Amino acid sequence: MTDPGTGTGDLPALDAAQLDAYFALMEAVSLLQHNVEQQLRAEGDLSYVQFQLLARLAAARGQLTMTELADGVVYSRSGLTYQAGLLEKAGLITRGPSPDDDRATLVTITGTGLALLGQVMPGHIHVVRRLLFQPLSDGDVGHLGDIMTRVRDHMRAQPPRSAAPRKRRPAPARPAPAA
Repeated sequence: MTDPGTGTGDLPALDAAQLDAYFALMEAVSLLQHNVEQQLRAEGDLSYVQFQLLARLAAARGQLTMTELADGVVYSRSGLTYQAGLLEKAGLITRGPSPDDDRATLVTITGTGLALLGQVMPGHIHVVRRLLFQPLSDGDVGHLGDIMTRVRDHMRAQPPRSAAPRKRRPAPARPAPAA
């Protein structure tokens, strides 16, 4: 196995500081996400993606299109449709046609969805404060926010995944006609 910091071909290697920052970020994100997911499952039987959908809907005053949700949570169309179906079956959201665009599906959080979000939010805040913000000063939080906003904006400068053309499966090969 090659050293993850070594470059290949014309691609320069990551320097030690870049490699350390990358691994620290990935480990911190993994630890935080694991703890958040445990809390959401224990207190609301929600996955992290389901929580994100409900929280984004609540923050958007209750309604977004499926495309807006997919772009906001960085999730596949099919995965989002499946998660939305589970939330709808549980009575936490409703889906219906958009009055402004016949092609769009409008997703709305229900009163039950808002209540569940209110139930899990205190524990969510506690986990995030304890794990992410407790070791940081107010200045650190400001710097972290600035840095991560720059990184996110750089990554999002690419077209959203929901705007990418869908990959088509090749048509099955047809047998040659008998001669």
